[in-house]
Amino acid sequence: MENKEIKSYSLAEMKDKYIGKVGTKERDEYEYELRMDVLGKMIKAARKERNLTQQQLGELVGVQKSQISKLESSANSATMGTILKVFKALKADIHFNVKIENEYLQLM
Repeated sequence: MENKEIKSYSLAEMKDKYIGKVGTKERDEYEYELRMDVLGKMIKAARKERNLTQQQLGELVGVQKSQISKLESSANSATMGTILKVFKALKADIHFNVKIENEYLQLM
């Protein structure tokens, strides 16, 4: 019986092959969607930490429960203003990093 080695691939190699190389439109869209999904999960975790329902958070922000639900499943459709209002209502700090050509931009 012949022993065949199984080739393994890294996550980066799989993304390159099936989504597109870094810098392509498809890969940029994928990475953006992934970040928005993570942001939505962070909002949900912060809401639960504050023991708030989606309805209660919506009332604090001034939006419907359905908007909070959509935001938690993916922040993709929300405006930056809404996201900032949500974090303010949750009494949570949010920090932004801007990276330009491998250098983080700092405001003094």
